[in-house]
Amino acid sequence: MSSYPDLINIPFNNIFIRDMFVPGVPYYSPTSHEPGYWVIIQGNKMILLSGEALPTLPFGDLPDWLDVPDAPLTIGLWRGRPLRIFTADVRSIVKEPFMVEALNTAIQTIDNAILGIGGIAKQILYWEHQSGFCSVCGGPTLPFAREWGRSCSVCNAKHFPRISPCAIVFVRRDDEVLLVRNAAWPTGRYSLAAGFLNFGESLEDCAAREVKEETGIDITDITYVGSQSWPFPSQLMAGFVARYANGDLVVDHAELEDARWFPISGLPTLPPTRSIARRIIDTFCHC
Repeated sequence: MSSYPDLINIPFNNIFIRDMFVPGVPYYSPTSHEPGYWVIIQGNKMILLSGEALPTLPFGDLPDWLDVPDAPLTIGLWRGRPLRIFTADVRSIVKEPFMVEALNTAIQTIDNAILGIGGIAKQILYWEHQSGFCSVCGGPTLPFAREWGRSCSVCNAKHFPRISPCAIVFVRRDDEVLLVRNAAWPTGRYSLAAGFLNFGESLEDCAAREVKEETGIDITDITYVGSQSWPFPSQLMAGFVARYANGDLVVDHAELEDARWFPISGLPTLPPTRSIARRIIDTFCHC
């Protein structure tokens, strides 16, 4: 079985940005004080500057067509300079020398550091958009002074970023692996069974329940192998491996288009290598 670190050094985890990004107290401020870098999110894409080798984060002044906020959110330092983030209108036409890169594209053309900081910015902007009003009384919220979170200006209720835990599980039966297909995925792509944690569940409970609900299969020897931040929009994927215990394959078509046992020697189209699903498949198909 693969050692633990091999399954946490995955894109969207902080390992790739530690040497470049220093998180700071988040604040909204005009950009006139000091030039800095930008993470610009447009839907599930980043707007980047075309580079000689790889795309880079824009730095300094931005063109008017980007409609930069008067006081964008600064989240820390990138390479020692302020890092500011904002959401661009999805209808904006991106003009050269700028370009767009999807955070969940099948073929990656940006390095893992740029991808990672893009994922963090996307989660932060989603949190900011979702947390402007108190879920207790409906009053407007204000950011905390020293950490991520917001406090209601009316009832003082405290609200913290909502990150949804999910279990994703590799199930093996001799020389076969259980893979599932969602109708929304690209044609022919299969992946691992996965789902969100329910009230009262452990992650292991969640893994077993999701496999049972989606495929009718019971599993055993459920073992944690690693995790991945997944900013679509704000999840934590906890990865497991397990063995088939019993049961006949019965696909829940309300959840899935298909589920099958595939021979390890004949796997279908798989998720991109940036995903924990693919990392687990590549690792444990050969153990």
